[in-house]
Amino acid sequence: MAKILVIEDELSIRENILELLDMREFDVIGAENGSVGLKMAMEQSPDLIICDVTMPEMDGYSVLKALRENPSTANIPFIFLTARADRLDMRAGMELGADDYLVKPCLPAELLKAITIRLEKQQRQQQYYLNNIKQPKVIAEPIDCDPLTELPTRVSLENLFQRFIQKVYGTYSPVFLPPNSSQKVPIFCLGLERFNRINDSLGYEMGDFLLKSFALRLSESVGDSGIVARLNGDQFAVILSPVKNKETAAQKAQIIQNHLSLPFQVHNTQVFITASIGIAFYPDNGQDIDKLLQLAKKAMNYARRQGGNRCEIYSPTFASDTDDWLALETDLRYAIDREELRLHYQPQVSLQTGQIVGCEALLRWYHPERGLISPAKFIPIAEQTGIIEVIGEWVLKTACRQLKQWHENNFKFLRVGVNLSGRQFTQPNLCERIAAILEESGIHPKYLDLELTESSLVQNAELATRRLQAIKSIGVKISIDDFGTGYSSLSYLQKFPFDILKIDQCFINNISDNPKNTAITTALILMAHQMNLKVIAEGVETPGQLDFLCRHNCDEMQGYLFGKPVSASEFQQLLSANKCLQLP
Repeated sequence: MAKILVIEDELSIRENILELLDMREFDVIGAENGSVGLKMAMEQSPDLIICDVTMPEMDGYSVLKALRENPSTANIPFIFLTARADRLDMRAGMELGADDYLVKPCLPAELLKAITIRLEKQQRQQQYYLNNIKQPKVIAEPIDCDPLTELPTRVSLENLFQRFIQKVYGTYSPVFLPPNSSQKVPIFCLGLERFNRINDSLGYEMGDFLLKSFALRLSESVGDSGIVARLNGDQFAVILSPVKNKETAAQKAQIIQNHLSLPFQVHNTQVFITASIGIAFYPDNGQDIDKLLQLAKKAMNYARRQGGNRCEIYSPTFASDTDDWLALETDLRYAIDREELRLHYQPQVSLQTGQIVGCEALLRWYHPERGLISPAKFIPIAEQTGIIEVIGEWVLKTACRQLKQWHENNFKFLRVGVNLSGRQFTQPNLCERIAAILEESGIHPKYLDLELTESSLVQNAELATRRLQAIKSIGVKISIDDFGTGYSSLSYLQKFPFDILKIDQCFINNISDNPKNTAITTALILMAHQMNLKVIAEGVETPGQLDFLCRHNCDEMQGYLFGKPVSASEFQQLLSANKCLQLP
């Protein structure tokens, strides 16, 4: 597995490249500037380096010059990936010894092809050197223990795996397995979700402390009957005792995930970490640990593409799914320019008057060949690749401009709710961007509701509170969306400065027949009102649900009982016709 170092000062671009290469089974590490990148190259000897040119502290040219002057790093393949497209810039890079020079924006296929060519060339040169030059035989001692987490490393995992299999079966070869060989050994590849953000928010020292705590808790979850190893920065391998069926392994993975999802205490801050797990099985999916980890990693990447914080068992179909994912990612990057994205608006209705008082803006993608693509399919792609930041800003601008038109058409009371992704929420200049969009559109901030989910807030509650207060200082309302479906804690309602609580439709469904849903929804409405929060019920579809919400003084509703999400022109028709909800 080739190790690739990505040196890029823009966080979103760096994460995009790291995730792309990680999906292609490369061992990837990232550096946020030239000086950090140079240090990592000296310490870790990557097989290839991708580097920006314009960076703080030390530019890409200086990094390359320093690497070429050092005998231990002089021959590492080096690719510039930069927005500087002038021929003089390219010439300067190639004269310093760069192997390739790519210009942003660069398609994933173009970058992957350049990497493949350079690695193959390097491999041929090394093979020629080994075949034609006699060298003294050097036996490298394997690194048995990761210095940070004190777990076994990837180097020592093969020996540990062989000894583990011999202990379980009495033999390493599956050809000679005893009659109880129907039992399978689960191999987990476990990856933390967006750990780079924690390093960027809390610093690398805190990030290292958190990794040590995570490794300790993971080892406790697995216990003495299994093996835990650290593969690279934020990925771990787990080998468990044999199970009779795959469902048992998935249940064990869920138990581990539940244990890991509890908050970590980093000094005075509570931090939440989520992880995705991919599972392969010995001997069904392979006999050597390299193959098994490769397949488990494909399953883990598939779990991440489904939204993360879940477990998936390897299936051969994941290979084609990866190709489809990359094709969709490429198309999504051009979707705004090609005007393929649309906003639909779902009415929000007052349960005191029955009148439309607002709407939620919902994103739709009309692909020219695939037709309408479900948000459940393309939003995770946008989230993981960072495209969501560009799309999210487009959604906010488009919704505010549309709202301004409705206000000018004499519907001045109308509000609009816009979903804010987790990645958008962590942008350092978020408040400035929101204020600029409001000023540009001419919308008063009180008519904009920004909707956030719990998962985007709980990783660092203290930092999230400061950001929410900064947004509220502009005059924008903050809504907690899908409350009750994630990490729900009533303390969050006290800690975070919300204005609106949206009850998820999973509690509204069967509200009259399910005593638990009845109790939870009743308590949420009462508690929210005591905290001066407005309550909006989502997914209202039946008169019985409406009757319950009215009797318990819910403020507003949205759902198919009144209207589905519609285009801006269709929503205008609803307003013009003064469509009202018939209240019980």
